[in-house]
Amino acid sequence: MNKNDLIQQLADRTGLAKHDAAKAVDGVFDLIQDALKAGDEVRLTGFGVFVVATRAGGKGRNPQTGEEITIKPSRQPRFRPGKQLKESLN
Repeated sequence: MNKNDLIQQLADRTGLAKHDAAKAVDGVFDLIQDALKAGDEVRLTGFGVFVVATRAGGKGRNPQTGEEITIKPSRQPRFRPGKQLKESLN
C-alpha cells in the first residue's frame, strides 16, 4: 500500500472527500515528523511507538577506493510495534 492507496481507503471508510482525506493523512505525517524532530516519541496505544534513535559514528571504508572515511553520528527514526498490532498479525 502506498500513500495514495491509504488516502483512497481512508476516504472510502470514513466518507470524507478524497481531498480532505489527503489533508488528514498529510497532517498526521507532519505531526509525527515534527514530534520526532523535537526529540519526542509518538505513542499510539495499540499500534506502536515512533522514537528517535542515535546512531554512533565511526570509521568506514570506501569499497571502491579502499580509502578510510569517517562516518558522522546521526539520528534515525525507529518504530516499535505495539502488542495489539503484533497479535493481529498472527
